[in-house]
Amino acid sequence: MNLRNIAIIAHVDHGKTTLIDRLLSQSGSFRDNQKVAERAMDSNDLERERGITILAKVTSLTWKDTRINIVDTPGHADFGGEVERILNMVDGAVLLVDAAEGPMPQTKFVLQKALKIGLRPIVCINKIDRPDERHNEVVNEVFDLFANLDASEEQLDFPIIYGSAKQGWMADSPTGPQDGMAPLFDLVVKHFNPPVVEDGPFRMLVTTIESNPFLGRVLTGRVRSGAIKANQSVKALARDGKTVEQGRISKVLAFRGLERVPVDEAEAGDIIAISGLTTATVADTICDSSVSEPIAAQPIDPPTLTMTFRINDGPLAGKEGDKVQSRVIRDRLLREAEGNVALKVTASETETDAFEVAGRGELQLGILIETMRREGFELTVGRPRVVFRTDEETGEKLEPVEEVIIDVDEAYTGAVVQKLSERKGELKDMRPSGAGRQRIVFHAPTRGLIGYQSELLSDTRGTAIFNRIFHGYAPHFGEIPGRHTGALISNSDGEAVAYAIF
Repeated sequence: MNLRNIAIIAHVDHGKTTLIDRLLSQSGSFRDNQKVAERAMDSNDLERERGITILAKVTSLTWKDTRINIVDTPGHADFGGEVERILNMVDGAVLLVDAAEGPMPQTKFVLQKALKIGLRPIVCINKIDRPDERHNEVVNEVFDLFANLDASEEQLDFPIIYGSAKQGWMADSPTGPQDGMAPLFDLVVKHFNPPVVEDGPFRMLVTTIESNPFLGRVLTGRVRSGAIKANQSVKALARDGKTVEQGRISKVLAFRGLERVPVDEAEAGDIIAISGLTTATVADTICDSSVSEPIAAQPIDPPTLTMTFRINDGPLAGKEGDKVQSRVIRDRLLREAEGNVALKVTASETETDAFEVAGRGELQLGILIETMRREGFELTVGRPRVVFRTDEETGEKLEPVEEVIIDVDEAYTGAVVQKLSERKGELKDMRPSGAGRQRIVFHAPTRGLIGYQSELLSDTRGTAIFNRIFHGYAPHFGEIPGRHTGALISNSDGEAVAYAIF
């Protein structure tokens, strides 16, 4: 059977997971009477509530005689550690862009990584049914974005398809015909090459990892060469070529629809999941015991933000959760760090029963805290702190800087510019983005952005759209003014109304 491995790249809320739902239903992956949750790929409660994709997932469907493996990538830079490795699993990418909003910063983040490794994307203009759609301008913006990201001439010659995933149609022209997703399926099969298969014994690069209560560690990746069967003995090599462990594969799982089904054998080019190993992790190479050379893997971007997690020793301890001991919290954090490579967990040097958790951003750490709270953990967390670096040549202190893009009504631009300037932001660009709105681009230190989003929403009466992306490290910006008002500290328990505390 022919095979295509593709990733879908899109900004948060541009309709990526809805598109995959439609592709699954129109390719016959669901039975007619099967109840399918809206946004079937966002399986985690927090993903459904926040409307974002946190973990990358793989699904597979069959179109005519071609099997298409689709990888859903997280659109958030906070989960970007996943993105780079996922793109190395696929042979093509579909760039999904909202017909009204145009390409956004996270689109740029993932697209830059895709172009760098040589993928040739298809551009899909979604939500063409929106009353404020402006597809001609959006296509020009996408072309400019490709050019700014140093796309090759071949990559700049991208095919474009228009449609509405919600209504379930795609077509070569913005006006239709509005009869199904077939044009997108056909374009994927025609435009992308089958996976490149290398000669030699079995090798596979681990892209994502999860722990399953029945199977233990489940490692997902694409088979680069050879074939793999259940019960085969393999070894895991680290990026530097050292052997991490040797063991047997207990199960080989292939993706069919939204399910993972056990198979007897998987061949080169396919994306599979395997279980049976205990210490191999992301970016390791799983291979036949005769192989000594690991597959080159992307190094993982370093964390930029750290927080202290410790036991809850406040006056309300033990009221909400049952998991309160530091040992239990430590085990849970280490388990999270196993599957989430962008997180680093270390014991605190300054206090006992405390752990430093470093990650990519506020969203990632916030999701971890909320997940643990729902699992019944009780903990106290310190304020987020930025991870500084030292320039090896000059010895000066460097700090992470982010590119911030804010879409806001013209009436509020003054307040936004003033607040971000106070937080040491540098204004880079300011231009109209249609319908009485302005798009403002700032470079600001991560330190200055902590807690800014809620302030922005109150300054703009909830009308601003805020996007941020890691830009790089720059010399320390100096002191950033703290809060103007005092802080409330709880030192005993009692009753109060929320309004008084606010």
